[in-house]
Amino acid sequence: MSQSNNYSAIEDYGLIGNLGTTALVSKHGSIDFLPFTRFDSPTLFGALLDKKKGGHFSINVKDREVNHKQLYLPDTAILLTRFLTDDGIAELTDFMPPVENKQHLVLVRILKVIKGEHTFHLELDPRFNYGEDDFVTEEEKGVITVRSKTTKKLAFRLLSDVRFKLEDNCLKAEKKLHSRDEIRVVVVAGDKKGAFPALKSLKYYAENSFQKTTKFWHDWIKKSTYSGRWQDVVNRSAITLKLLTSSQYGSTVAAATLGLPEQIGGERNWDYRFTWIRDAAFTMFSFLQLGYKDEARNFILWIKQRSREIESANELKLMYRVDGSSNLKEVRLKHLEGYKGSSPVRAGNGAFNQFQLDIYGELVDTIYIYNKNAEPISYDFWESLKKFIDFVCDNWKKKDRGIWEVRDEQKEFLISKVMSWVALDRGILIAEDRSFPAPLERWRKTRNEIFEDVFNNYWSDERKAFVQYRGANTLDASALLIPLVRMLSPKEPRWISTLEAIEKELVTDSLVYRYKLEDGASDGFTGEEGTFSMCSFWYIECLAKSGQLNKAILYFEKMLGYSNHLGLFSEQISLKGQQLGNFPQAFTHLGLISAARQLRLLMK
Repeated sequence: MSQSNNYSAIEDYGLIGNLGTTALVSKHGSIDFLPFTRFDSPTLFGALLDKKKGGHFSINVKDREVNHKQLYLPDTAILLTRFLTDDGIAELTDFMPPVENKQHLVLVRILKVIKGEHTFHLELDPRFNYGEDDFVTEEEKGVITVRSKTTKKLAFRLLSDVRFKLEDNCLKAEKKLHSRDEIRVVVVAGDKKGAFPALKSLKYYAENSFQKTTKFWHDWIKKSTYSGRWQDVVNRSAITLKLLTSSQYGSTVAAATLGLPEQIGGERNWDYRFTWIRDAAFTMFSFLQLGYKDEARNFILWIKQRSREIESANELKLMYRVDGSSNLKEVRLKHLEGYKGSSPVRAGNGAFNQFQLDIYGELVDTIYIYNKNAEPISYDFWESLKKFIDFVCDNWKKKDRGIWEVRDEQKEFLISKVMSWVALDRGILIAEDRSFPAPLERWRKTRNEIFEDVFNNYWSDERKAFVQYRGANTLDASALLIPLVRMLSPKEPRWISTLEAIEKELVTDSLVYRYKLEDGASDGFTGEEGTFSMCSFWYIECLAKSGQLNKAILYFEKMLGYSNHLGLFSEQISLKGQQLGNFPQAFTHLGLISAARQLRLLMK
């Protein structure tokens, strides 16, 4: 029987993490998603994708009508969930201490009654390997060890002030708490050898790790160079991007989740827990905009390693796992019903083998910004970078899958040509700035050819706009990048006309569709999707740059109203205001940061 009516809305979750993996906590106090123990690992808790089979860790008030409120401690990734009854208040604190030097995954839950008395029901239902593997338990001196029946080294220890018992193949506990009572539950993962760290007393560990985690986030957010209007919003987006970035590898995943639908009941359900070259490059640009040079430096080291592993530029993959491996074979998790019945649920991502020309432009642009604003790149790295620029020089006319990863036929997409121009333009600028050896005459000649091709052959006299691909009659919101990457001035007549056409056909107030399938766009799938929030923030930047600052500010603040109660965004928003797609989405939050920064600069 379908459980689809029992799902929390996608926007009803908060994100916590340890810079190695993340967890989603519902505003009702249930952890419904946790890859164990890395961003791209199979889940331990996956009720977000199947209420019955996925597994969860819930804490709730028993037999009482409860209102729930959820908030972050300011400038941290520590999440508070409040249980409010007619005569009392209780508060649940959830966090994961940030990992350093491959520390163990630790999840800390602290439950405290502030007023009144409540009886709490705790239910821990672990389901290893996306819900396919059952578990076994063993207990010693009050500590429960939980292991996968299939893979014995997949295990965690449960330490708690309350006693859990195995009932109905689930670990359950019940506890009556009075005002100022407090209990702690800590989940500690084993390492690859199955060993566990030694913890001091539970109370000491919980309090000490809370203090250290608070200090970590406060110290980190202080490094931001952004101040003024929307500072809290920008800080929250920055923390979200940091939570999606691996401290061990320096790579950033596109989103925390897999399988969340772009249309409820539809088939556009992807796994986004990987490092896209494009998304990571944009994310590093956002970090650099905010003054976070360490994060950008770690990504540069990560991309250096990828460039060393390949002999030719065409071997660069569209996406990788966080550790740089590239086996992302896509499989369907047929045993899971999917969020609100949205199937198939896919793990892995078949697009990793696609040819997408634009990634070279985003990558070179990020390295250009890094070289200019962070620290000079080495000549050794420049030699690796040159092969990417030369590749674009030789292959810019090729058809590809485009920025949106279409799964039907390849085309000569507008945005692929634009970003090819960016790759050459920024490569030239780096070479000139550093006096590096480079075939500048050839690069300039090709850059100019691409510019003329875009300006003349992607312009539609009928639509009075630049179109999605060569010969198309379709508009695409990715064209909004043209003035943002400085290929055309925001006052260029053909660009102003394109912006007006996009507004007319793809924009609903502040919400922007990527493209309209009914207008001739094709991506290889049936069904509809929501508006794409990243495109909304691109649109806002374009408005501001074109001189429509007041309109841009209005639409930016309207977009903030579409975030969830914690300031988090998924990939898309329906016209009903629902969040759709994987959550939270790095693309959206980096777009918000860029738009906020642009607006602030123009307001001065």
